[in-house]
Amino acid sequence: MAASLLLNRVSRTSSSSISLHRVAGALGFNSLHAGRISGTHFPERLLATIAEGASHFDEMLSVNQRKYYLLGGKGGVGKTSCAASLAVKFASHGHPTIVVSTDPAHSLSDSFSQDLSGGVLKPVQGVDSPLLALEITPERMKEEIKSQTGDKSVKNMMDSMGLGMFAGELGDLSLEDMLNAASPGIDEIAAISKVLQFVESPEYSRFTRIVFDTAPTGHTLRLLSLPDFYDSSISKISKLKKKITAAASAFTSVFGKKETQKQGPSNELDQLKERMEKVRNVFRDVDSTEFVIVTIPTVMAINESSRLHASLRKENVPVHRLIVNQLLPQSESDCKFCSMRRKEQTRVLGLIQNDTELSGLKLIQSPLLDAEIRGVPALKFMGDLIWK
Repeated sequence: MAASLLLNRVSRTSSSSISLHRVAGALGFNSLHAGRISGTHFPERLLATIAEGASHFDEMLSVNQRKYYLLGGKGGVGKTSCAASLAVKFASHGHPTIVVSTDPAHSLSDSFSQDLSGGVLKPVQGVDSPLLALEITPERMKEEIKSQTGDKSVKNMMDSMGLGMFAGELGDLSLEDMLNAASPGIDEIAAISKVLQFVESPEYSRFTRIVFDTAPTGHTLRLLSLPDFYDSSISKISKLKKKITAAASAFTSVFGKKETQKQGPSNELDQLKERMEKVRNVFRDVDSTEFVIVTIPTVMAINESSRLHASLRKENVPVHRLIVNQLLPQSESDCKFCSMRRKEQTRVLGLIQNDTELSGLKLIQSPLLDAEIRGVPALKFMGDLIWK
């Protein structure tokens, strides 16, 4: 905390950080309040001299098939600001866009300075093209499940799926009791459910870009591996069900008793398996999906980013870009603290170039700013620094 306060004080006196106040004034904005730039028009020109390392945004605009962008990394590196600024940038260039937060600790509302809570799509104000935002909540998912399945017991629900033989010990456990119980991975399940809607529902086909502000590394890796887990689990359950069904059929035939097998309901398992395959294919499709790693110039953050890329590569998730956020710009100041930090950050950038996992990615350098990025105008400003 003390170091943060010191950096903030020094940066305002030594010009070691990019000042939103100074740049906003130079660009013709009227003022900046609480981290939000206000003014009647946002300039179209990019600030190419402020941030180094091009993100090749023209390529991101022109590749029409690439619809899904997931931004992730270590906690506290600025993923939400980067994701929100990318969504605003896409929308400002004519792409109907949805930005989705899969992080249990949502920050989209704070980033846009608008109330986006509730687990439903809400329009973002201040953008010309359609831009909708969603903070995924397990509570909303539970309501949707209950509305679709009706008020029935878990045993009855499993019976309807052809899994009644596994439900004998469940007693009168209600669906509502099961959904209300604290379940590990429930946030990832809610996110997967929403991804399925984006893939399958015609109402989302008009959106050409969907940007995901993902949770910190551990949550995100669980999210990406969940389709494989479901696929494996469903396959095992299906095989076991077939064996039990075959054994029961053989047993009844010996005693001359015939039972009509219910064919329809058991197909729900196969349908669920197919839907999980759709999600898995979306995450791994190099033409439709890209994961962008966000980090900061510290050894710990770079090491975690390297491990993240290795895990993503193992999952066959396409990654092309690495954003290094909060870089101290060059300065003529004699501030020793800033000079030491800048020297350390330069050394860390060198580690990236020598890292076998990260060196092949397009490096995007984003400067440290001396005010919070909140609201659409400020996000447009940040977007012109990063996405160019």
